[in-house]
Amino acid sequence: MSASSPPSPIAVELLGVSTGDAVVELIPRLLAALDGSAPALMPTTRGGGDQLGANDGWDPDLALVVSTSGSSGAAKQVLLSREAVRYAAIVGQQRLSPEAGTWLLALPAQHIAGLMVLIRSGLAGREPVVLDTSEPFTVARFVAATEKLTTAAAFVSLVPTQLYRLLGDDAGRDSLRRFTAVLVGGAATGPDLIAEAREDGVEVVTSYGMSETCGGCVYDGRPLDGVDVTIDGDRRVVIAGPVVADGYLGVPFDRDSRGHRQFRTSDLGRIGDDGRLQVLGRADDVIISGGVNVLPQVVEEVLAAVAGVSEVLITGVADVEWGQVLVAVVVPSGTPPTLGDLRAAASAMGPAAMPRYLLIVDALPLRGPGKPDRRAVAVLATERLTGGPP
Repeated sequence: MSASSPPSPIAVELLGVSTGDAVVELIPRLLAALDGSAPALMPTTRGGGDQLGANDGWDPDLALVVSTSGSSGAAKQVLLSREAVRYAAIVGQQRLSPEAGTWLLALPAQHIAGLMVLIRSGLAGREPVVLDTSEPFTVARFVAATEKLTTAAAFVSLVPTQLYRLLGDDAGRDSLRRFTAVLVGGAATGPDLIAEAREDGVEVVTSYGMSETCGGCVYDGRPLDGVDVTIDGDRRVVIAGPVVADGYLGVPFDRDSRGHRQFRTSDLGRIGDDGRLQVLGRADDVIISGGVNVLPQVVEEVLAAVAGVSEVLITGVADVEWGQVLVAVVVPSGTPPTLGDLRAAASAMGPAAMPRYLLIVDALPLRGPGKPDRRAVAVLATERLTGGPP
């Protein structure tokens, strides 16, 4: 093929993702996709083995096609190159520890966080310990899985809900101390939860990233080597570097001045005086109340410290006077907080940030790899407060 000829279209194979110990059988196929000796893979829970066929949208350097979790609408197909996936896996591991160690897989392997655990394990030549994600997450099952670790260095990737439950149990806290690093991401993690973990001797590392960046590419607010994070004029977080995807199917991402792909996220953020990224929440989650823009995540961080609050999510409902008002949806711990307690805690942020309603629930609805489902919470709040179906 001449230098001016377009690349030959390739096939992408559906990779059926199992659960339990059988998930480790995916590792050789993932590594083959990374070195180009086998077709690119599209993880799915709906069977596998079929090829999607030759398509001009597939690049010869393609390794993975990963579906987003659809937080801002319909899921999209993210195209990850071999270079991007390998770079993210290797540089991320180096940031955590000079020793490869053993990973515990505690997240679904069809999502990017779980896939990266398998890929890091494969590149290190170590089989991960697996927590079967087809069963509900429990502290007891996590503790039992941790006891199977045999190497001195050990790593695990969790979502905040899992971390919260483990910290609330003596055996869970002990198991967390076993790990060289506990990556926590996938959703906003309250500073109080992180502080509690670290005070208990848990080596927590906050992780920020998404499918479009091969998972976490900012650890504890600092980008991985080679990754640039900036804030644009609309306060959006922009990520550029070798970890960024080629784009969505049919929609390539732009390149920066270095020639690296760049991704303009849906998150609002700022860079602190210490150079660390602080994510303020999703731009499309902003609630406008009385003409004031309210970032739910900022309010949630304050309310999470109120006595009796185990988990909290802020959503908005329509209001004739204010346009929208805030609803605090709370999973209680012990005696539930009152609306007055929550309003008092939020009062320093101004009247618009003070919740007008409080809903107590047994659990927050989740989506994808354990992220709170804000859309489902918004529907729930609207139905409860307008007399719709319970």
